[in-house]
Amino acid sequence: MSELSRENIDALLKGINDRYLEKDLISSNVVKSVEIKDAIVFVRIELGYPAGSYRDELAAEVKTVLEADAAIDTAEIVVEQRISAHSVQKSLKRIEGIKNIIAVASGKGGVGKSTTSANLALALVADGATVGILDADIYGPSQPRMLGMSGSPESKDGKTLEPMENYGLKAMSIGFLVEEDTPMIWRGPMVTQALEQLLNDTNWGDLDYLIVDLPPGTGDTQLTLSQKIPVSGAVIVTTPQDIALLDARKGLKMFEKVEVPVLGVVENMSIHICSECGNAEHIFGEGGGQRMADEHDVDFLGALPLDMSIREQADSGNPSVVSDPDGKVAELYKDISRAMTSRLASQAKDYSTKFPNIVIQST
Repeated sequence: MSELSRENIDALLKGINDRYLEKDLISSNVVKSVEIKDAIVFVRIELGYPAGSYRDELAAEVKTVLEADAAIDTAEIVVEQRISAHSVQKSLKRIEGIKNIIAVASGKGGVGKSTTSANLALALVADGATVGILDADIYGPSQPRMLGMSGSPESKDGKTLEPMENYGLKAMSIGFLVEEDTPMIWRGPMVTQALEQLLNDTNWGDLDYLIVDLPPGTGDTQLTLSQKIPVSGAVIVTTPQDIALLDARKGLKMFEKVEVPVLGVVENMSIHICSECGNAEHIFGEGGGQRMADEHDVDFLGALPLDMSIREQADSGNPSVVSDPDGKVAELYKDISRAMTSRLASQAKDYSTKFPNIVIQST
């Protein structure tokens, strides 16, 4: 590069891809400012998703690329993150204070959806987001145990509930309001009313993301979510097994019909590594989640192993992301959470709260 100009610097930045957006820095509109002073370049990058340690990694990559140019003596790079609210179903308005609601669903039980929901929520917290999780499984709430929470939520005004909190994550579940071994013998309308109350009567405060851990299937709860709860996106959890994929496709199609964007597919229990001999086995099949994503033109967010530690840590109330934050499994969850929220960051934003209210008064 013979001279320092914004155009020449943009050309260099265009050669650098954001790993999670899968676009170059210029096309993805994350470069917010470039300043040139003598042979020093200042670049400010703003990511629309919680990126955690990837911010430092990206800053180092940009610095290396720019300083490799002979015309640049020093490059000062700042990478920030700013979470925006994104659009929801056309007939609904966002809940005040909650920027984005992401539903985590599966067509079938037993695929590890609740474990995945808890770890993804905690991964977002670890990456710097303010997060809540709503356990929408009224019949089989599991988040209280998985998140190591016990007791009942307080009510300061006698009308609303304060969310329970652990590991920096806010949570609400019917499991906090009934004994763990008490069966919920309720018909559909009572279940859907309970779900709405748990969402709307909880003082969530300001959240970047509320993760909703849905029960399996495509029944009353899912219908309530799609018709009455403003959702910015959904994630489908499946295993590679054909039976699980068959049901997962139904869940994916349900969200498409109700115009909730599917952010991607997560394949759980993808591969098992024998703890004794190290042999790798695809117990539930191989590549099913990727094929499903390809067939329906949605993103494949990542695969998680069939690992005993994931189950043990969730059962003990210390999910993988907090019990072994620097471990390989925690990194997988962080990768998936970044892929999930970067897809959301690419969608239309909700500017409704920025518009002024017009009040007509007689004078």
